[in-house]
Amino acid sequence: MRSQPRRAGSSTTLTGQQGPRPDAVLSLKDVTVRFSGAPVAAAEAVNLDLVPGRVLALVGESGSGKSVTALGSLGLLPQAATVSGSALLSLDEPGRNTDEMPSVVDLVGADRPMLDTVRGRLVGTIFQEPSSALDPLLSIGAQIREVIKAHSDETRSEADGTRSRSDETRSRSRIGSRARVRGRVHELLGRVGLPDVERIAASYPHQLSGGQLQRACMALALACNPKVIIADEPTTALDVTVQAGILDLLRQVTDEGMAVLLITHDMAVVADIADEVAVMRKGRIVERGSVDAIFSDPQHPYTRQLLDAVPQLDALRQTLDLPNTPDGSSDKVEAVDTSTVKANGPSAPDTTSLEPDRPLVEVTDLDVVHRARRRKPVHAVRGVSLAIAPGEVLGLVGESGSGKSTIAGTLTGLVPVTSGSVRVAGVEVAGASRHVMLPVRRSTGVVYQNPASALNPRRTVGASIAEPLMLHSALDPARRRARVRQLLEQVELPESMADRYPHQMSGGQRQRVAIARALALNPRLVVADEPTSALDVSVQAKVLKLLTGLQAELGFACLFVSHDLAVIEQIAARTVVLSHGRVVEQGATTQVLSQPRQEYTRRLVAAVPLPDPVAQRNRRAAVVSGALSPTGALSPTV
Repeated sequence: MRSQPRRAGSSTTLTGQQGPRPDAVLSLKDVTVRFSGAPVAAAEAVNLDLVPGRVLALVGESGSGKSVTALGSLGLLPQAATVSGSALLSLDEPGRNTDEMPSVVDLVGADRPMLDTVRGRLVGTIFQEPSSALDPLLSIGAQIREVIKAHSDETRSEADGTRSRSDETRSRSRIGSRARVRGRVHELLGRVGLPDVERIAASYPHQLSGGQLQRACMALALACNPKVIIADEPTTALDVTVQAGILDLLRQVTDEGMAVLLITHDMAVVADIADEVAVMRKGRIVERGSVDAIFSDPQHPYTRQLLDAVPQLDALRQTLDLPNTPDGSSDKVEAVDTSTVKANGPSAPDTTSLEPDRPLVEVTDLDVVHRARRRKPVHAVRGVSLAIAPGEVLGLVGESGSGKSTIAGTLTGLVPVTSGSVRVAGVEVAGASRHVMLPVRRSTGVVYQNPASALNPRRTVGASIAEPLMLHSALDPARRRARVRQLLEQVELPESMADRYPHQMSGGQRQRVAIARALALNPRLVVADEPTSALDVSVQAKVLKLLTGLQAELGFACLFVSHDLAVIEQIAARTVVLSHGRVVEQGATTQVLSQPRQEYTRRLVAAVPLPDPVAQRNRRAAVVSGALSPTGALSPTV
């Protein structure tokens, strides 16, 4: 149970001002962030109070000022940024407050030694992109040890020379200290749910999956038991079960008394974990209130817009009729008769006219084994068979490391096939030469998860879109420019965007450019690998609408890889579920999500948070009471 339960019915306010909270451990007062040369402030007059045992969610679209507010308050922005206002942190630690170390410190304008003392020890930060937050040259264990040692009283005393001991005594102490630190590292890795902690501690960032990296970042943030956790998009691009584990951990540390600032664009995550919500737009707080009030009665049009853009997993709502009255008058969980549920997603293509042995994509008994020196081979894909008909959208779902991206990579020849068959448009990809692969690559477009890394930062958008035309077509420069303009129009971008560079565009605009490039050669197949995972809800809705419209207009087949089941429900006619490199379930999307046959699929569906705080609380209560299993199955006693 939460130490301070949410209060249903609390009103919201449209003002960014509120009175100070005496119980706040960190108070941001009139924090303003400006970047040199920018005409407007990135964040202006932001007021936030973080209270022990409470989660404050700061929500808004990309570029609204969420992250710069938090980073600016901690002194983590570049020199081009100017931060004003105050960020008052309570240091209140028994036996540690002295004249040199006061009970309250203003982090805005604080000197480097003070910030180094606070960051990591009193304020832990979980960054959005763990691969950029971790040092690629150090093992995970070494990085956690570094944080522990940096804030260890013993380490600091020895460094200051305040302890006088013999060499032998000092040596024994160091050995004991190393053992304690190593034990603490393993304890932290185990606490965040990582298996085989010794192996994880010895691993480097590139050897771990995205979910494992995010958990490692959480272990770093928790290393010194801080008072405040700032979690900046901690669940972005994670699959639903890993996301659920991360949220459970955040809920646990909140129950232990930590104050959490959750920065996110995922309103379903907000509904699941937040106590209070502050909505940010164009650098200002436009609305704040309890999570119940924000979701049930949003006052600002922008808040309503955010909530309207949240994808809904209808299959989950149809499968479980959870109690949702604030007073708890309904305490029974009943199953809905899903035999009468109609499919509301995209319909499967009419394949009756197609020859059964002529799908556009046919994968048969696919095995992929990754081999590396000094490490055990990794069997990424085991005996996978699937097919995609012309004009069909096939969804591919599963947890991180299940083999989704590996299968997608085999279709373009970027991932070598160990055994089995992969045929695309009648061409056997497995073992094919570059010459043989040319027709496949001409007829296949790829949309990657991160457009920022997929687009060359030194080339204009127009040049990036024109690149496949230069490689695989005989168009002259004038016709290429005309085709680029046509493609930009198709993805609803102005012609002027052709002269911009990727860094001059938003994340949603870059993803539209990536889609335009994928469609440059009028492909028969589009491979979309998590194309919306890092986008905020409103941009995601626009990109999905764009993809759906283009697919209907152009008629290309699509392999759509995603961890977001609500997105899959919207766009895919059929769905294949992967676990540990194997197909565990496949069929019509609505059938797979509303009536899953396998326990693994039921667990995936059950891990999806609903954008409804009352329903989420009732789901958790149903699990605790035994009315609902953690996998989403109804208890036989109900």
